[in-house]
Amino acid sequence: MTPRRAEQSELNPPVDGGLQRLVAAVRLLPDAVVVVDDAGVEVMRSIAADRFLEARHTDAIAAAALEEMLIDACRGESSTRELQLYGPPREVLSITAHPLVEAGQILGAMVVIRDMTDARRTDEVRRDFVANVSHELKTPVGALGLLADTISAGGDEAVTMQLADRIAREAERLAKIIDDLLDLSIIESQEMPERDLVPLTLIIDQSVERSRPGAEALGIKLVSSPISATLAARCDRRQVVMAITNLIDNAMKYSERGSTVEINTSTTSNLVEIAVCDEGIGIPSRDLERIFERFYRVDRARSRSTGGTGLGLSIVRHIAQAHGGEVAVESTEGIGSKFRFRIPIESAGAMRMFEEASTNLGDLHG
Repeated sequence: MTPRRAEQSELNPPVDGGLQRLVAAVRLLPDAVVVVDDAGVEVMRSIAADRFLEARHTDAIAAAALEEMLIDACRGESSTRELQLYGPPREVLSITAHPLVEAGQILGAMVVIRDMTDARRTDEVRRDFVANVSHELKTPVGALGLLADTISAGGDEAVTMQLADRIAREAERLAKIIDDLLDLSIIESQEMPERDLVPLTLIIDQSVERSRPGAEALGIKLVSSPISATLAARCDRRQVVMAITNLIDNAMKYSERGSTVEINTSTTSNLVEIAVCDEGIGIPSRDLERIFERFYRVDRARSRSTGGTGLGLSIVRHIAQAHGGEVAVESTEGIGSKFRFRIPIESAGAMRMFEEASTNLGDLHG
């Protein structure tokens, strides 16, 4: 028995109001649902299931599984199957089929196809995150234990001082990982960050000043382009400053002594773009799509030697998304990289109101 598509008259038989509403509700379900009678004739199909009619490519695989499972269900057999469709796009579909039984008699069967792609991706990201956190924390914790054992064994005072300095650096690295994890957790848990009208000059100035001591130690020059005092963004200032600082620090880590890191600002009708450009080693094209993943490093040895946690760019991406913006990267190996951080810009009129309010507040305090 092969399930067949019913004629239009069969799909729309005369029904009372209650059943008609039920059919309409099933049609609107987000899952793909197909119902057949005991002869395998289709009597109901949700809109989401229409994609498996006369399906092609990977959808044809799901359609074949659907028909096979409906045949089994009409014989009284329930079944569940998960399909990995490699697309594009890649999808994970969960297919469940059940017989429809009343008073011991099989009246038909139904099959439900649920898209599990996002759920499986979330599970995979969670597993990778736990594994990466465990790995990243294990390294400095293990080093601290080994160094402490070496010191406790006694020895030359100069060697002990070197080991103590190494312990301090490992403890600092461990604290940085924990701080970044806490920041990332806070950013992800906020449905909507607190937003104030903030001049872009303030954001850039604070970001550059935070990065300047590290730039001086590395012999790297920081250059920022002039910004109009009338430009502002409605944002969480602390978060956006953190994002730009992370981009600057990332640029410095992969730049050579004596090179320059530029911070340029431009605007469109509704967006401000803060671009951080370096003259560093660049990013291989194969890594560009993954550069914003948690703990993903292009050069692991270099990142660890410069104190990188592998979370900085992930934090940048989440801050941009939380503000209704985005972050993108362009890079050429051996030439350098440009990271573009974009968020909505506030109107000039709103900025004038902000300036007037600040002036009036200053007059009151005066």
